[in-house]
Amino acid sequence: MTTAISTEAPTSAPVPREPDLLYRLYRTMYLIRAFEQKIDALRTSGQQQGSAHLYVGQEAVATGVCARLNAADYVASTHRGHGHAIGKGVDVARMMAELYGRATGTNKGKGGSMHIADTKVGMLGATGIVGAGTPIALGAALSSKTRKTQQVAVAFFGDGAMGQGPVYECMNMASIWKLPMIFVCENNGYAESTSAEYALSTRDLARRAAAFEMPAHVVDGQDVFDVYARAGEAVERARAAEGPTFLECKTYRYYGHFLGDDPLRYRTKDEEAYYRSRDCIERFEHTIREESLLTDRELEAIREEVNATIERAVEFAEQSPLPDVAELTTEVLA
Repeated sequence: MTTAISTEAPTSAPVPREPDLLYRLYRTMYLIRAFEQKIDALRTSGQQQGSAHLYVGQEAVATGVCARLNAADYVASTHRGHGHAIGKGVDVARMMAELYGRATGTNKGKGGSMHIADTKVGMLGATGIVGAGTPIALGAALSSKTRKTQQVAVAFFGDGAMGQGPVYECMNMASIWKLPMIFVCENNGYAESTSAEYALSTRDLARRAAAFEMPAHVVDGQDVFDVYARAGEAVERARAAEGPTFLECKTYRYYGHFLGDDPLRYRTKDEEAYYRSRDCIERFEHTIREESLLTDRELEAIREEVNATIERAVEFAEQSPLPDVAELTTEVLA
């Protein structure tokens, strides 16, 4: 069995000093985790039907990148898209309603977990097709350049998408046209159950961006401060019309590929323990305490507020109506 354990030393990214920003980073990470853990509990108990691809463990990536974006900027997501949606500002109550298949959901109950979208906040949508969000983000970036709006488009994708031709076609086009686009590869070590070390020819996928003369960085995806710093550089470059950037965020998902998948079929307990020891939320808390930037009481207040928000989201979803049968074939591709 191969291993996805990284041997890189932890980064020493600059820690922001602004209390409001630190509050937002922590709240977003904790909100993503609380939402995902609630989904796991609801579906395990049978209160909610179907499966989902949970983002637990990877919260620092969506949080750090989206914290650098404006409301008008764009994000295109993946099958594991709840974290990106929350990071971009999609309402968690409407997301929960979507997962319940209710009319008040982000997609009126028709999209489900893998198709959450809300263009009002720049969330162009999740997709179950590997790498398919990349051309959507490319189109948004081209639109931004054409209209001279300085909007930035971010494409999130996993290490498995690095075997998809359209991703490279988009990298080429974005580089040729100097589009305001950021390619964020969330390398969590596995494409479903296939180890990246087994399937991919290079340990650092960021190297592949060199073929397109595109700046690329390997980022500690378990450190929200490192993600925030590198994303800031990429966004600044995009807004200055200097073209795209590739960020490879080394991260790890704690759950299986989907609910019901046992990751110990293809990973070891030692590997999981190693990555959990580098948990992004715990590392944030440790750093904040060391720097005396937020108190334990302030962190606890954030957690309490988030937990209450999640409970209200579940209540909203459960009380929402089902879609009308007359809408069964509306707003869907014929």
